[in-house]
Amino acid sequence: MSGTSPFVHPAEALLGAQAGAMQLPVCDHYSGVEARMRKSLALQAELTAEYGRCVFDVTLDCEDGAPVGQEREHAALVAALARDAAPAARVAARVHTVDHPAFAQDMAVIAGEAGHRLCHIMIPKVESVEDVLQAERALLAAGAGHLPLHVLIESPAAVHRAFDIAAHPRVQSLSFGLMDFVSAHGGAIPAAGMSAAGQFEHPLVVRAKLEIASACHAHGKVPSHCVVTEFNDAAALQASAGRAAREFGFTRMWSIHPAQILPILAAFAPAHDEIVLAARILSAAVHADWAPVSVEGVLHDRASYRYFWQVLTRAHQTGRALPETAQAWFTSADVPAA
Repeated sequence: MSGTSPFVHPAEALLGAQAGAMQLPVCDHYSGVEARMRKSLALQAELTAEYGRCVFDVTLDCEDGAPVGQEREHAALVAALARDAAPAARVAARVHTVDHPAFAQDMAVIAGEAGHRLCHIMIPKVESVEDVLQAERALLAAGAGHLPLHVLIESPAAVHRAFDIAAHPRVQSLSFGLMDFVSAHGGAIPAAGMSAAGQFEHPLVVRAKLEIASACHAHGKVPSHCVVTEFNDAAALQASAGRAAREFGFTRMWSIHPAQILPILAAFAPAHDEIVLAARILSAAVHADWAPVSVEGVLHDRASYRYFWQVLTRAHQTGRALPETAQAWFTSADVPAA
């Protein structure tokens, strides 16, 4: 650190007002059956203790989890589980679609009774900004105006409007709903387009992924990759997660089975060598008061500093070991608040 200037945290120096924004875990784990929801929360608590931070979200599911005719009871269960979760837990809820008869009830019960414990609400099958506005009105009516919305893009029309949806200030993340997207094409996309590998090959699916990722990055939001349904195929999951992170610009991914969580963390984590290099470059930048520096014969300035700060942030999010020089930047006292 320079002796002539007060210390400025890297996030504040490089990201300014966005210093604490978008620090979401890279894995979003879904469960909707009571026993699995409880197991998911227990596993989250175990991994939080192991890694020293919450490394994945648990989203309690009403859309696929609520038995028909028991939507109110299921919403009450979700609210109770969220309220009773561990203090460090990150718990979200997926409610029914905005045109479903149970939507308003879901929002009133879950956001109204457990909004103080939720990290966000997921809205499925969002088609337009109007759907976001309807969900926002429901949040405000439930007294949960602080909560962000995550939205699920599942149709060609929604992909077309992805940039407008991502621009809404209430929206924090866009997720890609692969299965519904493929089926929305009336058989024009073959079933292979829903597979772990095939989803990266069909041009219409590839285009949708890139549009969603691009829309998110254009507006500072988080693009979340879709499910891999072959949950017993570890290699397929690893390959899918790796391609989503490295080639398609996604920074988060859904899990639908506990066995998928750790592979997703590993796939979205930076390589060890890049973490070490990032810490070295950022340390040099701090000592130079953020002026340009040369490291290993390569010139670095604020543009590359920003990139390498993001590398360290992602390493921290995924529970990777940080070099000693970088550890102090991630203590609870030093990280700028979101």
